Amino acid sequence: MTALDTTARNATSVPIAPLLAERWSPRGFTASHELSDEEARSLVEAVRWSPSFMNDQPWRVALARRGTALFGGIVQTLAGFNQTWMPAVSAIAVLVTETERDGEAVPYAEYDAGQAAAHLSIQAAHLGLWAHQAAGFDQAEMSELLGLSAAQKPLTVIAIGEHADTDEVPEKIRERDARPRERRSVDEILLAPIA
Repeated sequence: MTALDTTARNATSVPIAPLLAERWSPRGFTASHELSDEEARSLVEAVRWSPSFMNDQPWRVALARRGTALFGGIVQTLAGFNQTWMPAVSAIAVLVTETERDGEAVPYAEYDAGQAAAHLSIQAAHLGLWAHQAAGFDQAEMSELLGLSAAQKPLTVIAIGEHADTDEVPEKIRERDARPRERRSVDEILLAPIA
């Protein structure tokens, strides 16, 4: 086992993959950063190749870059505080799950969609970008905006962009982003000792 990297953003108890050790969800973003076509496609490709129960692939994704009508529509569905910081991000992804197909429930649909969100977040980190998942949005408005069927459920919006901690970001958000990160200990999350 390699030595613990104490320079990582997250104080892990043992070494983990660097992209995971550095991952976090800032709210301060560079309003001038633009997501390239290639970066946008790579984020969707990461979603495409995420694991799926029985290969059902029940997820769908909408990816809208800042300045587009879809981006503006997504921002309008956001709740309270999310409307203050999310307009500065380079893009917003909306992750949707298909809860039923042909009148039958899709097993593990939300679990699979969660894995798709995780893959998108790690791909963003690979690109040197940051992703912040948020559930604060109006699901009915989002469903209408995206023309979703009754069997499709928007689960999360994912802000993607370049982190900023300069004066272009409100002080309240910079302070929040600078707070030390905390997680439950390994012992608290284990249901039983590792066997």
